[in-house]
Amino acid sequence: MSTNLSDVLYLIPIVTFILALRYLSNPATARRGNQIGAAGMLVAIAVTWVKAGHTSWWALVIGMIVGGGFGAVAARKVKMTAMPQMVALFNGVGGGAAALIALAEIHRILPLAGRPHIDVLVAIALSGLIGAVSFAGSMVAFAKLQELIGGRPITYPGQNVGNLVLLGTLAAFAVALSAGVQDQWILWIVVGGGALFGVLFVLPIGGADMPVVISLLNAFTGLAVAIGGFELENNVLIVAGMLVGASGTLLTLMMGKAMNRSLGNLLFSAFGQVSAEAAAVAAGDGGGTVRSASAEDVAVMLAYAHKVVFVPGYGLAVAQAQHDVRQLADLLESKGVEISYAIHPVAGRMPGHMNVLLAEANVPYPQLKEMDDANSEFSRTDVAVVVGANDVVNPDARSNQGSPIYGMPILNVDEAQAVVVLKRSMNPGFAGIENPLFYNPKTVMLFGDAKASIDALIADVKNL
Repeated sequence: MSTNLSDVLYLIPIVTFILALRYLSNPATARRGNQIGAAGMLVAIAVTWVKAGHTSWWALVIGMIVGGGFGAVAARKVKMTAMPQMVALFNGVGGGAAALIALAEIHRILPLAGRPHIDVLVAIALSGLIGAVSFAGSMVAFAKLQELIGGRPITYPGQNVGNLVLLGTLAAFAVALSAGVQDQWILWIVVGGGALFGVLFVLPIGGADMPVVISLLNAFTGLAVAIGGFELENNVLIVAGMLVGASGTLLTLMMGKAMNRSLGNLLFSAFGQVSAEAAAVAAGDGGGTVRSASAEDVAVMLAYAHKVVFVPGYGLAVAQAQHDVRQLADLLESKGVEISYAIHPVAGRMPGHMNVLLAEANVPYPQLKEMDDANSEFSRTDVAVVVGANDVVNPDARSNQGSPIYGMPILNVDEAQAVVVLKRSMNPGFAGIENPLFYNPKTVMLFGDAKASIDALIADVKNL
């Protein structure tokens, strides 16, 4: 296949990738966006296969079988609670692929006659470094989310200075490679050091900030892939990588804004460490009074309300209770209750986690309210039902200047006439911060597994 023809055919996946992002911006069309993006990727693989000729077609077939088979099985079997770590894993694979391309290219071009162009060497050095950082960092994020290692920040003295020195050293090696020190071992040092930096970079970040980290690493992967496109002179890689890099960067900045924290604070403050004060309050030294309620009491509150707002959090995902919440909502709607769902942009363990969960349960899209729209409705809400959420409904973000989350926009559930919190215990959330909402006189706690509690509410509402 000629270069001109392949470039023309590559326009098909480029257009489909852009359309896929457009459709993914709305929950109602997200499934179509995924299908369009997958079709475009299939075209890109087919064109690459034909363009490669007979020299490597068998390698492409093996790669497609192994990669496609793993992706299909993983996507079908993964639980919604494990979706964030699967995203981190797949993202890391993309970064690792970019690093491997850099290593393969330096191995191919150095034996050739003549000195490689500096732009090619710069691209190789950058894609190797950024890809390795993304791969290793994503693997640590996966391990934290999978609870293979602790979700709390793992810190050590001088971590930020040490990371900066390591990054500066790797940059010096990358400059040396680009300047003409044409030895493969230099790139191996850059890639290996980049992987070490990725590990050291993500370890001190708490699990509460993992959605931002995943988004940022996604942007790194996109950038590494785009640079790899320059190495291979492949337009579809350049465009696809830049789409991923730009969208990941924008999402990272938007999430930081949603949390009212700078990117530097998110990445270098080790947010998520459990303070002694928070632990003491969680142990019962806070002096507040917690009111617990039975499922029968809460069922009465819900059945005779005019408007009920469900507020999902990671606890909903852990309990796999999204279908039960939808069933309870349908039951309340049959009794004339107005239902909606308040979605905080950083609830869960990845961007859009709650939207994915509720979409799986076929919750009507118009009932999903983003934070600004939801907050305007709480004042006329009879009952706000918090299912596994914690930090995103913490009033300290508004009133307590000493709180680590002070200034972060939250869902103002305390403005509802009554609040019901479904929670396993009084332990603080993933960020280790006590929540005064639980001690509010208008709040009642329904302790237990979220799924079991919702099932009990369904049975009791039916009996009214």
